[in-house]
Amino acid sequence: MIELRTPAEIEQMRPAGRFVAETLNTLKSEVTVGTNLLDIDRRAHDMIRKAGATSCYIDYHPSFGAMPFGKVICTSINDAVLHGLPFDYSLRDGDLVTLDFAVSVDGWVADSAVSFVVGTPRDEDLRLIDTTERALKAAIDAAQAGNRVGDISAAIAEVSYAAGHTINTDFGGHGVGREMHGDPHIPNDGRPGRGFPLKPGLIIAIEPWLLQSTDELYTDQDGWTLRSADGSRGAHSEHTIAITEDGPIILTDRSHL
Repeated sequence: MIELRTPAEIEQMRPAGRFVAETLNTLKSEVTVGTNLLDIDRRAHDMIRKAGATSCYIDYHPSFGAMPFGKVICTSINDAVLHGLPFDYSLRDGDLVTLDFAVSVDGWVADSAVSFVVGTPRDEDLRLIDTTERALKAAIDAAQAGNRVGDISAAIAEVSYAAGHTINTDFGGHGVGREMHGDPHIPNDGRPGRGFPLKPGLIIAIEPWLLQSTDELYTDQDGWTLRSADGSRGAHSEHTIAITEDGPIILTDRSHL
């Protein structure tokens, strides 16, 4: 069911968005060559506990997961792009890291993801990250009241195809509110003018993700981590936004931090 939120409820969602943004910003600044993925999870867990927030991941067990996730943050490295289950791995020079984080604060959820390189970056990795970020910006610009979900999807696709990528539509954006995942589904490719109408009060997470040379995935033996079928690297950018009469509000905005 698609729910629309009142202006007062959107204001109530701001603390969750701000906490997610601040956590990702802090972790991005702290994570470096040699950081262990389990330490990233422990750090995020500690920040959640101190904030009095609730993880959306630790007990999460959808049909595509082999078991409850058991951690509080997704850490996808190199050829992993989504749902990266933290494990005992210390980051190496040049690793491409994606952190995906969702929590509930006072009963309201926010969800966001950021990709970056630790140590010495490859040019192709920086281009890939930049493409996902530009696709996210284009999608947010298209998230205007009166448009439709297809306008968001088409904006992501236009940027992605222009950069030479193919697109997987199995996983994409989604509604956000009291739960982490809800309707509508926001695919990363679509036709403008189609799909659910964007109305004031709609809260959605938009999340373009791309692989360098394929759109095919496979599930790692850990039962969660999604990796590229050809071993190429992936990047993922995501924000939770609110549709309003005056334009989209980025609830997980990190640009001011």
